[in-house]
Amino acid sequence: MAKIIGIDLGTTNSCVAVYEGGEPVVITNPEGSRTTPSVVAFSKTGERIIGQVAKRQAITNPERTIMSIKREMGTNYTVEIDGKKYTPQEISAMILKKLKDDAEAYLGTPVTQAVITVPAYFSDAQRQATKDAGKIAGLEVLRIINEPTAAALAYGVDKDPKEQKVMIYDLGGGTFDVSILEISDGVFEVLATNGNTRLGGDDFDNRVIDWIADKFAKENGGIDLRKDKMALQRLKEAAEKAKIELSGMMSANINLPFITADATGAKHFDATLTRAEFDRITADLVEATMTPVKSAMRDANLTTAQIDKVLLVGGSTRIPAVQEAIRSFIGKEPFKGINPDECVAIGAAVQAGVLGGDVKDLLLLDVTPLSLGIETLGGICTKIIDRNTTIPVKKSQVFSTAADGQTSVEIHVLQGEREMAAANTTLGRFSLDGIPAAPRGVPQIEVTFDIDANGIVNVSATDKGTGKEQHITITSSSNMSKEDIDRAVKDAEKYAEEDKKLKDAVETKNQAEALIFQSEKTLAELGDKVSEDEKAAVTAELNTLKEAVKGDDTEAIKKAMDAFREKFYALSEKLYKAQAEAQGAAGADNAQGAAGTQNEDGSFNAEYKEK
Repeated sequence: MAKIIGIDLGTTNSCVAVYEGGEPVVITNPEGSRTTPSVVAFSKTGERIIGQVAKRQAITNPERTIMSIKREMGTNYTVEIDGKKYTPQEISAMILKKLKDDAEAYLGTPVTQAVITVPAYFSDAQRQATKDAGKIAGLEVLRIINEPTAAALAYGVDKDPKEQKVMIYDLGGGTFDVSILEISDGVFEVLATNGNTRLGGDDFDNRVIDWIADKFAKENGGIDLRKDKMALQRLKEAAEKAKIELSGMMSANINLPFITADATGAKHFDATLTRAEFDRITADLVEATMTPVKSAMRDANLTTAQIDKVLLVGGSTRIPAVQEAIRSFIGKEPFKGINPDECVAIGAAVQAGVLGGDVKDLLLLDVTPLSLGIETLGGICTKIIDRNTTIPVKKSQVFSTAADGQTSVEIHVLQGEREMAAANTTLGRFSLDGIPAAPRGVPQIEVTFDIDANGIVNVSATDKGTGKEQHITITSSSNMSKEDIDRAVKDAEKYAEEDKKLKDAVETKNQAEALIFQSEKTLAELGDKVSEDEKAAVTAELNTLKEAVKGDDTEAIKKAMDAFREKFYALSEKLYKAQAEAQGAAGADNAQGAAGTQNEDGSFNAEYKEK
């Protein structure tokens, strides 16, 4: 049977592994390395160069070298080489094709299927672009799994069965993810996930590039090395090298002879970057990773003391300041028993082993990152499935019509954390027709959300009276980018009070309208059971409430509702009391007529006939 490979398609480096002989094995490339730079270059003759060789020639061929293409996945970005435009999918496919070829050379058999990892907050478009890249490379992508989850699989597949709560802190070349999982006896359950798809090692490199460029400009009459493509490529290489050196040393020498030239001759750069200075210029980046960490902890409803282990994933987690930040927050030393560059590919290979039948008794439970719901009366978003709910999941809720005689309803499917529908993202709309005409509130319409293990969302609406059903399929519960998700969550926090007031206003108006509708119906049914004076007093308060509902003063509506209820309930109480007294009197008469005459001693005189 053909092997299914596991691929970590990274921003900076990629890695491929396979499950064989009962364990995952990282495949070494022909250059002798276990990881392959995610770099594609085109030589002057049009030859495609991929990996380490492409990275080495980048300084002399910067305009025809493409790096960090993963950051553009799912966008309309294109790169033009020799008059031909390439999409991010096509460039990524070239990297995947090399990994596929390396795997085939190692295994000695053709490879056609793969499991590919993506950042936990990759959007639907980014995930689809990744699948497309695989297809272009000649691979059937059997499963897309999240990078932190893959790292957890790599860590936990051979561990003891006792329950562990594990945080995966994944700082890669271009993205940051944090996931919290519960691992117990072969079950990997994601409790919460968060992150930032625009934060990674590249950003740390850019700070060093800026430090070099600014220092050089200050010493050389304002010359900006960033405007010279060849010089900039040398800066990138020097910055990455310095960053790596500073992970193990207190200072790094940056020596760039002949970096540029002007009318006075060649210019050189030679300076020492200390770890303290590096920490200073990147402090905000390290801090930016902690915000998603804290959010994930809140969503998982855990304290730092409940985290058993922290796994560091991604080459950038070797930065001492990053390790110190997570150590200080969690209060324990991060676990370093896994290779941060290889563990994601290893996890992908484990998942490939599950799909291929080589791995038994392993269950992966992921989550949906944002809440799902529908729009209800007044523009409110009624949530049916909350964010960070384990998938697969199926939940239902019964709704009704908002108007008399309504024969159809539109189901507006939403994703997001805001209270009002307009502030969330529309996933789709569909209509349920053929509802029998009835007073509002009578029909029962059951709305069901069903998310399977692949993240495919099905929403259905069923009229429980007739059995008529309509549904819509949405091809991902994660069709928002990380930026959109971050904004949705931040907006929800920022505007929580505003949303609460707006929701209160809508719900108050809805309650008032329902009260008016029901009360008018009841008053009409009372007829002559109450006096005109009593009815007039209640009607006056009812008219006051109607006027209040026309406005937007929530407090005025609440006061009018209270005043009307007081009058209406008093009338209802009087009516029920009168009815009870009338029934009591009638009952007494009936009892007396049936029992005969009561004597002083409590006995009764009654007539009877013998049979």
